[in-house]
Amino acid sequence: MSVTHSDTRGSIYLEDAVILDHQHHEGDQHIVRLDAPRCAEHAQAGQFVHIQCDPSLPLRRPLSIMRTNNRENWVDLLYKDVGQGTHLLANRAAGDTLSMLGPIGNVFQLSEVRPIRVLIGGGVGIPPMIFLAETIASLYPDDVQNTLVIMGSETPFPFEIEESSTEINGIARETNASIAALGALNIPSRLSSLQGYAGCHQGYAPDLARQYLQSLQPSQLSRIEIFSCGPHPMLAAVKQLAQDLGINCQVSLEERMACAVGGCAGCVVEVATQAGSAMKRVCVDGPVFDAQTIHF
Repeated sequence: MSVTHSDTRGSIYLEDAVILDHQHHEGDQHIVRLDAPRCAEHAQAGQFVHIQCDPSLPLRRPLSIMRTNNRENWVDLLYKDVGQGTHLLANRAAGDTLSMLGPIGNVFQLSEVRPIRVLIGGGVGIPPMIFLAETIASLYPDDVQNTLVIMGSETPFPFEIEESSTEINGIARETNASIAALGALNIPSRLSSLQGYAGCHQGYAPDLARQYLQSLQPSQLSRIEIFSCGPHPMLAAVKQLAQDLGINCQVSLEERMACAVGGCAGCVVEVATQAGSAMKRVCVDGPVFDAQTIHF
């Protein structure tokens, strides 16, 4: 079954997704792998799914897609146990079935005239950045060194972390914590936190990105694009960073939503358009927007 909407970038599929694996990490963080062939085949970086967390809770929850494999038909979702729905989801086990709508929304747009890419993710905004980084590695395997991924979290990162020996302009050598899975793709990454984690920048992710960007030449800045997802205060800082340096920036917004297909208008945000301010639905007009159009 597919539900087509004029504002989506394709079709939204309704699937009974079977849990293949459910990993539980510190800080009430969880990674669930779902057998979902249609979503795995069609999903692109920036999109999300709408999941019924438990049969006892009809209202679905939106979760960003972190990783897909269209050969093995699985989709990975990273989420945090923060409320009734995600708490119920955290207690589901391998073999359980989840009703899922997806993929939903528009996608990050990669430009070949801006081949230097900085990906900034914070907290539960990390998954779209992982998906985008792996997409870049797939599309531009000989050019991945031009991508830098910066992640921020105030809870332990739910990934294997390694020390990187790769030096990055503007970033202190002792800031060497990186995500091992991205290192395997030759994509540089750096981590930030206020929790004193080894090898992490002691501060916020946008500030670490600023250190890197301000070390570059003007000719390089014109070839850069920023991509980001995270809490609104972080995205506001990323928007300001991009504005200060004259860099294009795309952000993926996360909002609570009831239907996720544009019918309820419960996820609207104010967006600047050529005709003035307008209210746009995150689910189908987004979740990806030009950062400079958003009123944070």
